[in-house]
Amino acid sequence: MLVLGIESSCDETGVAIYDTERGLIGNQLHTQIAMHAQYGGVVPELASRDHIHRLVPLTRACLDEAHVDLQDLDAIAYTQGPGLGGALLTGTSFANALAFANDKPVIPVHHLEGHLLSPMLAEDKPEFPFVALLVSGGHTQIMAVTGVGKYELLGESIDDAAGEAFDKTGKLLGLPYPGGAKLSQLAKLGVAGRFEFPRPMLHSHDLNMSFSGLKTAVLTAVNKVKEAHGTVDEQTRNDICLGFQDAVVDVLSRKVQDALKQTGFNSLVVAGGVGANWKLRERLNQLKVRVFFPPLSLCTDNGAMIAFAGAMHLQDARAVGAFDVKPRWPLIATR
Repeated sequence: MLVLGIESSCDETGVAIYDTERGLIGNQLHTQIAMHAQYGGVVPELASRDHIHRLVPLTRACLDEAHVDLQDLDAIAYTQGPGLGGALLTGTSFANALAFANDKPVIPVHHLEGHLLSPMLAEDKPEFPFVALLVSGGHTQIMAVTGVGKYELLGESIDDAAGEAFDKTGKLLGLPYPGGAKLSQLAKLGVAGRFEFPRPMLHSHDLNMSFSGLKTAVLTAVNKVKEAHGTVDEQTRNDICLGFQDAVVDVLSRKVQDALKQTGFNSLVVAGGVGANWKLRERLNQLKVRVFFPPLSLCTDNGAMIAFAGAMHLQDARAVGAFDVKPRWPLIATR
C-alpha cells in the first residue's frame, strides 16, 4: 500500500510517500527557519502563506522521487493537529482536495503520534511494548506504548516543553533563531561545573516535569555576570549553555529511568526535535535498556512520519467529508 503523508503543523512543509512493502520511497521537506529567523520566532501568518506556496511543488517532487502517480496511491494522510491553526488548515485543505479529486481516502493523523512512531522508520526498529519520550518544542511527554494507538500518558511538563525552554534560553543568551540548536552546539565548548542550575521536580515522586523556572535561573546568572563584568564573554556564555543543557538532560534521563522501572519495559523510544540533542542521546544510550531514535533527518517535523502513521491506520481512514483541524488535541484522546 502506498500512502502520501502531508505535514504542515508549524514551520516545516513535509511531503512523503510510504510503501508498506518497500518502506519510505519519497521524502521532501522545506524548512522556514531562514524566513522566521529575522523575527526571532515563528510568525503564524507567514508560516501559513509559505505552506501554500510549497505544497504543490513538494508533492510533485515527491511523486517524481518515488516514481509513482497520484492514481497509484492508496490513501492520503495529513496532520490534523495539534499545531498552528492556519498552518494546519493549509495541509488539511490540500490533502482533502487532492483526495477528493483522485477518489482516495484521507487519514487524519495526530502530529505527536507521527513523532512517536517515527523510530520505526529506522533500520533498527523497536518492538512493542516500550516507554516513549516525546520531547520537542511544543511537547514533553512520557508514555507507555503497547501498540499502535495504545498509549498511556505517564508524565509530562506542567509548563514549558524542553525544546521551548532550549529556544527561549538561547534567545535570552542572544543566540540566533532557533536558539536551542545553537545552544546545544555551544554547550560542547563549555566548562562543566561552572554554572549549576536547578533540576526542577527531580524528586517529585511522579513523572511530571517543569522547565520554565530554568529560564529564570539562567536570566539571574546572566544578570550577575553582567553586574560583575559588564558583559557576558564567549566562554561564560558557553559555560551557561552547558550548565542549562545538563540540567534539562538530568531531569529527562531521571524521569525516563523512573518510567522504565514503573512499567517494567526494557525498551525506550525517543522522538521529537530534542531527540537530536547530542547530550541527551549520550546519556540515554548509557541506560541498561535498548534505546531507539528516529534517523536524525526525521527528528524534526516531516511528512515521512505522517505517511507512516497513516499507513498504520489505513483501515481506520475517515471519509473525505471529515474535514477538520485540531490545533489543540491531546494524543491520549485520539483513539
